[in-house]
Amino acid sequence: MRPTRFPALVLAAVLATGLAPAVQAQSLRELYELARAYDATYLGARAQAESAQYRAAQADALRLPSAALTAAATTSRIKLPTLPEGDANTVQAEVSGRYPLFNRSNQVQIDQALKSLEIAQSALEAAEQDLIVRLAQAYFDVLGAQDQLATTRTSKAAITEQLASAKRNFEVGTATITDTREAQARFDLAQAQEIAAENDLRAKRIVLDQLVGRTGVEPKPLIAPVVLPALLPADPEVWVGAADAQHPSIRSALAALEVARLETDKARAGHSPTLDAVANISGSQSGGKYPINIGGGIANNASIGLQLNLPLYTGGAVDNRIKETVALEQKARDDLDVARRGVAQGTRVAYFGVQSGTAQVKALEAAESSSKLALEATQLGYKVGVRVNLDVLNAQTQLFQTQRDLARARYDVLVGGLRLRQAAGQLSSGDIDAVQSLLAR
Repeated sequence: MRPTRFPALVLAAVLATGLAPAVQAQSLRELYELARAYDATYLGARAQAESAQYRAAQADALRLPSAALTAAATTSRIKLPTLPEGDANTVQAEVSGRYPLFNRSNQVQIDQALKSLEIAQSALEAAEQDLIVRLAQAYFDVLGAQDQLATTRTSKAAITEQLASAKRNFEVGTATITDTREAQARFDLAQAQEIAAENDLRAKRIVLDQLVGRTGVEPKPLIAPVVLPALLPADPEVWVGAADAQHPSIRSALAALEVARLETDKARAGHSPTLDAVANISGSQSGGKYPINIGGGIANNASIGLQLNLPLYTGGAVDNRIKETVALEQKARDDLDVARRGVAQGTRVAYFGVQSGTAQVKALEAAESSSKLALEATQLGYKVGVRVNLDVLNAQTQLFQTQRDLARARYDVLVGGLRLRQAAGQLSSGDIDAVQSLLAR
């Protein structure tokens, strides 16, 4: 009546490797660089930010002089009562230029374009932070699925040995058929769980492969023993204060509020005069039997001056536009409040999530130690006949599930730490290296 013994160190090694070949494993930093060059969501945000630069340049052109060339050629058939029928041909060309000396609306549009560029850059920063979190989540989801599959297979191997032991004991008459049937039921359940775990791992791999544009990606496991970084600063309000100062959504909302204020200024500029310097050079040449220009058929003109435009009456359009932009300015102010409140709430939730996850890791580490001792005691009791086969199976299952949950909790803490920095607007590519230092080389 030999009890089943499955060394804890062997199980730990299986969970650490995650059934992934180390030679083919790829680091989180390597996958991040691949994702930055492949992920369509991030690339779209980057293209949007690049386009904003050109919109700002378009607006800046409003302060610069402009010139245009126009040309025309016409021919006419003229028939007069006292003269014979003939042609009149004319070729005209004109170059005109304009340089704005005073235009309040143009300056406001330039300032708005610069603020819109800030909004686009904030959106790109948020997209990059989101890419980091999505990649880390997919990365550790694969590791978690590997741990789940390893746990299932380890449990199945232990149950298989326990089933064989129960059958041998029944054959020699030292155990009842109940032990055999209980072990068989556990074995059948383990087979079903293994199939589900294999499919879950396959699905998680697809998500990670799709994110980086590669197939067969193998993430590197955590270094054993695992030492998670401390949560610093240990005050949620410090995180909230940092978020209010630098979160991309808050900076974007602040810029949007400034754009709304400038829109009100632009509406008020509808009552302001504009002053432009204008110049014009034109020439025409006519020919045919009846040239339009008498005296050689050639005419040249040149002019330069100032042009003032002062709106006198717009039918109330400008006044109503001002009222509209003032209301939209208030909306932008409310949107800023919503952004600040949402960021503060998200930061606090993320902070306490990491804090709770860290405490859960410590509790599961203690549970793992207790489960190992409980399994050893149960195996010894089974050996001396004071415990039955089902007790050993339950103790094994408890240990395997605890180790699986511990690995998952560690992954959640690492991803939660990145989410906290994202919620506080502090997440950058450098944080990838901090997580990378916890992974196998």
